Amino acid sequence: MAITSKQAKMRDGANRSSASIDVHVGEIRQLFNSMDPSPFRERDLDPEAEAYIIDSARELSRRAPLILKVSFSGGASTTEDLAALPQAVHEYFAQRGAKTRTALRRLLRTGVWSLLIGLSFVATASLLGNWVGIGSVLHDSFVIGAWVALWRPLEILLYDWWPILADAWLFDRLAVMAVEVRVVQNPA
Repeated sequence: MAITSKQAKMRDGANRSSASIDVHVGEIRQLFNSMDPSPFRERDLDPEAEAYIIDSARELSRRAPLILKVSFSGGASTTEDLAALPQAVHEYFAQRGAKTRTALRRLLRTGVWSLLIGLSFVATASLLGNWVGIGSVLHDSFVIGAWVALWRPLEILLYDWWPILADAWLFDRLAVMAVEVRVVQNPA
């Protein structure tokens, strides 16, 4: 499977820059996971093709509309497969976006619960630290332990969710990108 990516100019009434991802395969079915028993329209993309499309989209402009240009040279693809390809690609990335948002909600829920548990531990450790006496090593150990307990919840709620949200936005862009299918008679 030969795959290339580039920026392209597309005219649709006005000069509007679009970001093009070019994929060349022998037949359309090479884009999809052959181990997936689902009907053609519902299959997952091949992991290598998916990774290439996602990586290419990350490198291209975030403002420009995306276009996936699929060229194939084999004769084994049917006209039904060709017609179903855009919808299959759109549905696949829409599902990826939904799964990513579910993972984000799960992560944020874990962060909130972890924060509540951490704050409870901070309160308990502060009380125990004050009970053993301010200035003692044991008091300082309780205070340090309490703040360390907040490390992971704060990491989740401040930093970990941004990349997941960015992936969800990317999948949204990929779910609505234009998909062009071309048959190449003489593959280069």
